[in-house]
Amino acid sequence: MSGIAVTLSLLVAPVQAEVATVPAATDPDPDIEIQEWDVPWEEGRSRDPYLAPDGTVWFAGQQQHYVGVLDPSNGEFRRIDLPDGAGPHTVVVAPDGTPWYAGNRDRHIGKIDPATGEITRYDVPADRIQDPHTMDFDSQGRIWFTAQGGGHVARFDPRSEEFEIVELSGEGYRPYGIRVDEEDRPWIVMMGTNRIATVDPNTLEVQEFEQPRAESRTRRLGLTSDGGVWYADWAEGYIGRLDGATGEIQEWKVPGISGERPYALLTDGQDRVWFFETGDTPNHLIGFDPATEEFFANVPVPSGAGTVRHIYIDQDTNVLWFGTDVGTVGRAILP
Repeated sequence: MSGIAVTLSLLVAPVQAEVATVPAATDPDPDIEIQEWDVPWEEGRSRDPYLAPDGTVWFAGQQQHYVGVLDPSNGEFRRIDLPDGAGPHTVVVAPDGTPWYAGNRDRHIGKIDPATGEITRYDVPADRIQDPHTMDFDSQGRIWFTAQGGGHVARFDPRSEEFEIVELSGEGYRPYGIRVDEEDRPWIVMMGTNRIATVDPNTLEVQEFEQPRAESRTRRLGLTSDGGVWYADWAEGYIGRLDGATGEIQEWKVPGISGERPYALLTDGQDRVWFFETGDTPNHLIGFDPATEEFFANVPVPSGAGTVRHIYIDQDTNVLWFGTDVGTVGRAILP
């Protein structure tokens, strides 16, 4: 099935930001335990897990072109093979339990029947989008996603099977992580530059915010209830908060326990920030409390992880799920 490409207008509005950097350190937290399950298929790069309503955890096997399912209650795995060369990058699960994946290497979005494993394929407009990357739902069940190589952001409506494409203003922006807020606005970090963008869900106009250092390169972000857009500056070793209303930015240098390179990041149900330092092995899970501006936890990943690239946090239970480059799916029960 093919979507309909729509050309959209842009509004670019860089915002000057004030920066406050605060050094900090943290001690190990004995109250946080990490449990990992070994994925039974080699060289899959298990990544981007997502908790389904039935308690199963869906994840992408990027290198072997499958989507995996873990049942944490018994440790059993199930594998769903995708079209040849799909290169799945991200899996998200709708409230009705339907999983969707980004066919990063084969230019499509896929829907999986969770009972049968049957796949419905929706081809992205190949002349505009090269590589569906990271996805998130809005309140209407539409899927926003980034296309890193193609330099676009897009919205897919499963009901109409239409794609709406948002073109960014600069070359080499490489849109990467994405999160949709309560007003259905997607927030996007662009790894090829030092900018964060948002899109008006009604007009599809783009607003850009410039991070304070030209060398900043951000991969993932999270949102807090006060309108904060939190990000991990992978290149420079900071986490930061962008005020979505004013454009003001605050930043904190990460502790450097695992060689910096903060990558996967998300916020929990208490508006705390969690991220993984990935510059060295083992990766460390680190917590940050915006209320006190303190880093309060660090926990090594038992498997070493290689790199933790993306995380999911169940806001109701404060359980964090992650995948690793060394072939594990893990969880941390947060305090």
